[in-house]
Amino acid sequence: MRYLPLTEADRREMLAEIGVASVAELYRDVPEAARLPGPIAGLPAHMGELEVERMLSAMAAKNVTAGSAPFFLGGGAYRHHVPATVDSLIQRGEFLTAYTPYQPEIAQGTLQFLFEFQSQVALLTGMEVANASMYDGATACAEAVMMANRTTKRSRAVLAGNLHPHYRDTTATLARFNGFEIVTGAPTPGGKENLESRIDGATSCVVVQTPDVFGHVHDLTALAAACQAKGALLIAVVTEAVSLGLLTPPGAMGADIVVGEGQSLGIPLSYGGPYLGLFAAKEKYIRQMPGRLIGQTTDADGRRGWVLTLSTREQHIRREKATSNICTNSGLCALAFSMHLTLLGEAGFTTLARLNHAKAVRLAEKLGDLKGLRILNDGFFNEFTIDVGRRANKVVNKLAKRGILAGVPATRLFPDSDGLTDLLVVAATECTTDADMDALARGLGELL
Repeated sequence: MRYLPLTEADRREMLAEIGVASVAELYRDVPEAARLPGPIAGLPAHMGELEVERMLSAMAAKNVTAGSAPFFLGGGAYRHHVPATVDSLIQRGEFLTAYTPYQPEIAQGTLQFLFEFQSQVALLTGMEVANASMYDGATACAEAVMMANRTTKRSRAVLAGNLHPHYRDTTATLARFNGFEIVTGAPTPGGKENLESRIDGATSCVVVQTPDVFGHVHDLTALAAACQAKGALLIAVVTEAVSLGLLTPPGAMGADIVVGEGQSLGIPLSYGGPYLGLFAAKEKYIRQMPGRLIGQTTDADGRRGWVLTLSTREQHIRREKATSNICTNSGLCALAFSMHLTLLGEAGFTTLARLNHAKAVRLAEKLGDLKGLRILNDGFFNEFTIDVGRRANKVVNKLAKRGILAGVPATRLFPDSDGLTDLLVVAATECTTDADMDALARGLGELL
């Protein structure tokens, strides 16, 4: 059975109506070099649905998935257990179809969960206000820098060298098209950067990640004071949301804005997305926050209700007045995050964070006994960096052939930086078993 909604006569009539001679002419704006000269070699001209399913399943089976092998990849996206309840609830029709609350008065359910999400993010980060989510951590970071520029009326941002390169590059892209300057340090595997010395009277903000891309945990108190003394804002980045269940929140260390990635709660790895941007700040900067802010009120009958307190996106107001032109808030992902955190509760979330740290400590102890291997971190949450004494990418490839996903080579994150070829960033979560750790230690021991 074939599904061909248009006949050749239909196509000719449609092309004639719009004044185009052929379907190929519709693609004339695509550069010639980007067009295929013909059908893709090796693919059959047509197959039945069942045959396509079998073929694609066979292709997918060639992948080594996170749940089918010892898995130690992190680098900004982490494998955590997502309760079945979360997946079941977010697939309900009222959640899947209710998205942008253009008519707030009839979107009370959506507004309520976003209000609760905001409250949770504010509590986790130690900040006073949080918005109703953003695309992902990297775009939230870039938006935070632009917010700092507006607030301070300056246009120079200092980015820590150990900021995740995806966050750095996203910020650099927006800097290029929005006319502000970024100054980025070199990656420092040892974890110590002198950011205070790079702050001057033209600096709008300093962006620092904790735990950073190499797993180092930072006390931001002194840096926050240095920023305040120079009239700059401190932006703290958190790529592992579970760390907020154990570490001192950035807000308690003096951060002005906290952004991060919410993928660790309620959201699977999913080949890199969709993910969830977290964004929180001090209340005095609320008018410069991007995105939406949901508020609580009472209606004419005295009943509790929910409203769009701030709608600073170009979807709601004139583009030239908007603080952000971002066009989605990853609403379903925000709901999954909030559901997962609600199911855990405060005690459960703290326990999860402690379990993650304990797993990483156990892994570090096992790897620390190997000859030819050195751990770079004095402290960490659930991710740390090891020096394997040879090209880490080759070590990773050899272990992958044995069915062990050993970690992220530092050169994968910083391909243009020198001195990182032997470094491997490894992560352990509650999903990591003792057998997984033994397999990695055994594999590394044999290779080294």
